[in-house]
Amino acid sequence: MLTIIGTMKKKIIFILNPISGTVSKAGIPKLIEERLDKETFDYDIAETEYAGHATELAKKAAEKGVDIVVAIGGDGTVNEVGRALINTETAMAILPCGSGNGLARHLRLPMNLKKCIDIINMCDIHSLDYGIINQHPFFCTCGMGFDAFISMKFANAGKRGPITYVQQVLEEGVKYVPETYEIEDEDGIQHYKAFLVSAANASQYGNNAYIAPQASMSDGLLDIIIMEPFDIIDAPQVAIELFNKTLDKNLKIKTFKAKHLHIHRKQAGLIHFDGDPVISDADVDISIVPKGIHILVNPNGDRGDRQPNILQTAFSEIFFNIDLMKQDFIKQSRKVQAINKNLLRKLNI
Repeated sequence: MLTIIGTMKKKIIFILNPISGTVSKAGIPKLIEERLDKETFDYDIAETEYAGHATELAKKAAEKGVDIVVAIGGDGTVNEVGRALINTETAMAILPCGSGNGLARHLRLPMNLKKCIDIINMCDIHSLDYGIINQHPFFCTCGMGFDAFISMKFANAGKRGPITYVQQVLEEGVKYVPETYEIEDEDGIQHYKAFLVSAANASQYGNNAYIAPQASMSDGLLDIIIMEPFDIIDAPQVAIELFNKTLDKNLKIKTFKAKHLHIHRKQAGLIHFDGDPVISDADVDISIVPKGIHILVNPNGDRGDRQPNILQTAFSEIFFNIDLMKQDFIKQSRKVQAINKNLLRKLNI
């Protein structure tokens, strides 16, 4: 008697955060039903009900041997799911619905959810690196200084989206006071006065803002970015390079790679991991865990340049206006100086 053994279906669960980002999630269950390959997958959908719930759901899925857990939401939801799947055999996939979608963009996933489900059907899974900052796992970036401060402001702003982020950057950037950091890596100890210190496992914050253009999730190294203090005159150039993938060439930016970093600052304060702000100790440890998480990637990822998105356009317009204001300010200053000189000459007569 000949027995034919069929291929077992993979188990996949979609974890949906109904309130993350700026995209409505109402039609996603129907889209999954219509688009997912039922011959390959048996699937379930679970909705999160509170902060941290995605971690609980993903952890239970991994314990049950589910093959893939899909994070439906933004970088916060991705982090919650990912932290439950590190060092397990369960892989993570992403349907990007957040306001930044940093990890999804780094992985070259399309922002179109239909196309993303098609990529899930391809089921191309890679073992990739993740980072840890003071016991908090992260997958894109972590850091302290201005970006952690803005993460806190953005989290408390109520409204989400790129325009809110731009507003926070502009309102707070001119007031922010840089800190001094003692940074120790494999090569020794250095002291820096810095606007921000970031460690990047992936290349961008989100919205195609590339804080670490050369970062790789498979090299076993973190890209360390130290941004020295700059004034508003330098801001347009910094913004342009952030979106043109050339920030690492800026003279105000110090970059190097490291497996482990110890940072000491004068007092406890904010740090962020994947944009999630928390208060942490004055001493901060950051390290990389090579090949510690399985992630479903886009096998046909486009390596070319992307078209500018709304955040890039907003920044370009804003900094263009700042540049015009700067030029006008310089002209007015020269006029004032000329008037003052003329007045002084008359007073001396």
